[in-house]
Amino acid sequence: MQKNKTAYFITGTDTDVGKTYIASALIKHFCEQGLLTIGMKPLAAGAEMVNGRLINIDVTKLINAGNVDAEIELINPYVFGPAIAPHIAAELAGITVSLDKIQQAFDRLQAKADVVIVEGAGGFRVPINRQETMADLAINLNLPVIMVVGVRLGCINHALMTAGSIKAAGLTLAGWVANRIDPDMLAIEENISTLKAMLKAPCIADVAWGKAPEFIDF
Repeated sequence: MQKNKTAYFITGTDTDVGKTYIASALIKHFCEQGLLTIGMKPLAAGAEMVNGRLINIDVTKLINAGNVDAEIELINPYVFGPAIAPHIAAELAGITVSLDKIQQAFDRLQAKADVVIVEGAGGFRVPINRQETMADLAINLNLPVIMVVGVRLGCINHALMTAGSIKAAGLTLAGWVANRIDPDMLAIEENISTLKAMLKAPCIADVAWGKAPEFIDF
């Protein structure tokens, strides 16, 4: 890969489908290619106070995966203590999430790195305030999307709806990851085969339970 500025928005078919795990692995993947790579999580809900600042564990994982130093306020512009929907956490804190603030942080990160991996919170349509959702954030940043599919019962419906939502937003689904979060799922191979047939984007990794992702070129 040539050293052009690249960035991806990581979304999931639901919460707890392994977005941070896959985002961190993608960061390491690009680092191993000799690219300056950094992660960004614009909104994080669920954090503990460390040295006078709220710290979210997902943000820490993204930082540890990368090879670019940046202020945590750029990597994670909005962080809230309660592990609840981010727009509700923001309201409880008396804060309105601003797309402009996130855009400015992203631009500064992109100036430092060859690759920026931006991880959303929850699914693609999770609200960030009372008017806008994660979809609006991805649209504002104008990024191709990588979708993490949590392979469990119901994943086909969730994946197709999320892919449809990404298309409706005018964004490109650059690829998707089959993350086998339920190793005891019945007909797991048949479900993944159906997803590969129906999703109009490459499966860039098929991740077995407890295994590290291995990405194809995309």
